[in-house]
Parts: sequence; structure tokens; C-alpha cells
Amino acid sequence: MSDEFRLTPLDVRKTEFKKGMRGYDAISVEDFRSRVADEFERIVREKIALEERLKHLETQLAEYKQRDKAMNDALVSAQQLRAETKEQAEREAQMLIREAEADAERRLERARRELERLEASGQDLARRHHAYLSSLRALVDRQKAELEALAGSEALAFGKVAGSIAPAAPQENAARKSSPKWIKSIVEE
Repeated sequence: MSDEFRLTPLDVRKTEFKKGMRGYDAISVEDFRSRVADEFERIVREKIALEERLKHLETQLAEYKQRDKAMNDALVSAQQLRAETKEQAEREAQMLIREAEADAERRLERARRELERLEASGQDLARRHHAYLSSLRALVDRQKAELEALAGSEALAFGKVAGSIAPAAPQENAARKSSPKWIKSIVEE
């Protein structure tokens, strides 16, 4: 059917035919017209139903295409976000590693300086200890020499008022030469 000539079931039912002398049987024509109109109505209803279904399916197809596009866009965005997140995490990890290495290097350098300071302090303490022991030995040696010098003199004069005092009687050599143990340990070191 062309666009110029549209035929509806009502047109089929209402169309009148001219009657001729030897025309068709009117009842047969009406019966046929009725069946054609019924079939035409069924086809038109089916066409309308199919057009509505087609519109519905086209709408669904458009929605699916939009969803597909949105999902593809979301997938691309998610992939980009994942790549960016991964790059950022790698940058942050590298930065944390560099910071940790720098911190470890600073702590190691502080520990080295502290070790050097402690070693220098220990050496200084060892020198002082050695110097102290040397000065203590010298003092003990001087005191010992003075004691020996005093023990060897005869009498000491303290003046006319006090009179003269004689040194103590020499006792045995062992008693005079013995010194306390702590002095001996210092002198012997």
C-alpha cells in the first residue's frame, strides 16, 4: 500500500459496489468483505502491537546503549583511577623509603658521633686515671721518703719549753716497713 491510498477496515466494510446485470452474488461479496475486514482489523491490531513493542524495544535498546556507554565510561574511569592510585601509592612508598633511609642515616650518624664522644671520654678518663695514679704514687713515694727520713733522724728539738723529744725506739724492721694494704696496692700498680 502506498502513502496516497490508505485503506482501513471501516473502508472495506462501507465500500459500496455498483450492481450490474450479471454481477456477483451480493451475499458472497458481503461475506467476503466481512472476512477481509476482520482479517484487516486483526493485521492492523497486530501491526499496532508490533509497533508498540518495537518502540518499547527501541527505548530499551537506547537505555541499554546508554548503560553500556556509562559502564564503559565508568570502567575507563576506574582503570584510570586505579592507574593513578597505583602511581600515587608507588610515589608515596618511594618517598617513605627515602624518608626512612634518611632517618636511618641521621640516626646512624648520631650513633657514630655518640660512640666517638664516648670513646674520647673513655680515653680521657683513662688518661686522668693514669695521671691520678701516677700523682698518687709520687705522693706516696714522697711521703714514704719523708717518713723514712724522719725515722732515721736521732732527736728532734722542739724548743726550750717543751724540752727535747727523742724519736721512738726503733722497733723491728718488719714493723717499720709495713704499710697498709691499700697503699701497697696503689704503689704496686
